[in-house]
Amino acid sequence: MSMFSIGLSGLNAAQNALNTTSNNISNVYTPGYNREITVLNESRNNAGVRVADIERQFNTFVAAQLNNAKSQSTALETYNTQISQIDNLLADREAGLSPLMQNFFSALEDLASAPSDPAARQGVLGTADTLTAQFRSFDGYLQDLQSGVNGQIKDEITQINNTTSQIANINREIALSRAQLGEAPNSLLNQRDQLISELNEKMNLRLNIQDGKTYNLSLPNGQPLVTGDTAYKLEAVTSPNDPQRIVVGYREGARGNGNLVSLDEGLITGGSLGGLMSFRSETLDKTQNQIGQLAASIALEFNAQHQKGVDLNGEQGQEFFSIGQSNAYYNTDNKGSAEVSATIDSANTSALRATDYTVRVINASTEEFEVIRKDTGEALEADEWSFSDNVLSFAGVDVNFNDINLAQNGDSFEIQPLRRAAGGMEAIVSDLDKIAAGSLVEQSGDLEVSNVRYENA
Repeated sequence: MSMFSIGLSGLNAAQNALNTTSNNISNVYTPGYNREITVLNESRNNAGVRVADIERQFNTFVAAQLNNAKSQSTALETYNTQISQIDNLLADREAGLSPLMQNFFSALEDLASAPSDPAARQGVLGTADTLTAQFRSFDGYLQDLQSGVNGQIKDEITQINNTTSQIANINREIALSRAQLGEAPNSLLNQRDQLISELNEKMNLRLNIQDGKTYNLSLPNGQPLVTGDTAYKLEAVTSPNDPQRIVVGYREGARGNGNLVSLDEGLITGGSLGGLMSFRSETLDKTQNQIGQLAASIALEFNAQHQKGVDLNGEQGQEFFSIGQSNAYYNTDNKGSAEVSATIDSANTSALRATDYTVRVINASTEEFEVIRKDTGEALEADEWSFSDNVLSFAGVDVNFNDINLAQNGDSFEIQPLRRAAGGMEAIVSDLDKIAAGSLVEQSGDLEVSNVRYENA
């Protein structure tokens, strides 16, 4: 080997290194690009220098930590974006419920001072209509948020499926490149790592690198999403225990062609999808129930007081307000055919809590149940519920079974006593003469406005 050949090998190596540097500079703003370096080795037989490899500067551990941080950050950003909509709704004191409730109670005080005054009676009806309209407006806004979350979950699942399909395809291309060339192009590796990063911004996933080459992805419970060149699909499905709720479904089977099962909502964490799930379960459901509890407490407590009075016709007062009906759903996975409905026990409103419940049949023949508060996940004690004549009673709620004998052990039911109470709140008294502001003969005093109260839990 002549000195000229040796010198030429050095020039070629330097040129290659310059090309690598130029490529790094050109791609400095390219998403997912990883810096490359030219690795030089001594040629055999003292033949100068040779380019051994164009090495990609990529650290798997650092990438995993970064992806995890991105997942958490995106989840919090999504949560904050969603919760700000509720904050904007409730934070406006002028347009909120507090001033309208104050106006209603002030009108009642005016009526108590002058029970037969038509102007005072009209004031009560007017403020009652305004108050109930605002309750319905709030409920409608929150229900629109529920529908919006359902739609966003569908969009997120579509994007996740598209990304996992791309990862599976790149796994296939990388495997072919390794078989044909002995090594995969860095561009393909960069694309795959960028897709993994984007996927972690959607939800938390497990990444397993097989033989240091193939990327396999799975859900936190171990169910596969990408195995080699095969991608498994997630699906947006209706919750088995709530037909108004969209959840994430997974198609079982070696090729994703098996049974479709809905995933537990708590399994989906991190990323924009996890943020949506957390917002819905931790804030949106809770807010709807709290506003429903407030509406139910005002309506039912006032109805009780109103029925103690007499109207201008000398007749006993009737119910003044109505509220939305409680929701009760059977789980579509139930083995039995029992159906349920739910009503609020108007004589036990102080026991109402701003939460949904899951009722599970432990033993139908012995009438044994498990009642779980969904806000805490805790089961009620045995002495906190009772069952008689196909009616399960607990926490101010009556759950009516069409026939408990049709239920099978393990069947479950979703009970939402207050979720839509505000949405159906109306003042059903429209005649001024029907306002029962007078007292019954056997009672003293006028309408006891002070006895109407709201208890939160």
